[in-house]
Amino acid sequence: MPSSEISPDSLSFTSTTVTVSPDSDVSRSALILFAHGARDREWAAPLRRVQATIAARAPQMPVALAFLEFMAPDLETCFAALARDGARRIVVVPMFIAQSGHVKRDLPRRISALRAAYPDIELVLTGAIGEAEIVMQAMAGQALAWIWGKTERAASTEQSA
Repeated sequence: MPSSEISPDSLSFTSTTVTVSPDSDVSRSALILFAHGARDREWAAPLRRVQATIAARAPQMPVALAFLEFMAPDLETCFAALARDGARRIVVVPMFIAQSGHVKRDLPRRISALRAAYPDIELVLTGAIGEAEIVMQAMAGQALAWIWGKTERAASTEQSA
């Protein structure tokens, strides 16, 4: 196999707990995972698992899940609650596969409004999580694992027929 190919075993992820000292800047930081939202409540289950994983690895840092539409809470509600609870640096991570119209247009407008409303809080907006190299590698590895039969099969139309 050429070195540029990905095998399911070539990806490794470690579980790490982050310890934050009370006097560090990170101790007053918070994280908002910002997702699209859906009418189906079960749609958010994987995002809630990501939120729980982050909370377990960095228990001192608040992590919230906010939605663009269809689900609550929205970005502004999460931001206000974190600010009220003492966060002085809030990082917003768009939980989108790519830089979509929502991430390119809608989210920056909302971020600008939040910056104007909360000038004393540092607000950091990251790129879409799906464009991070580690995420792309994980998705490629999982897709290959499914075709190689190395992990549970994806839900298929055969199963529902």
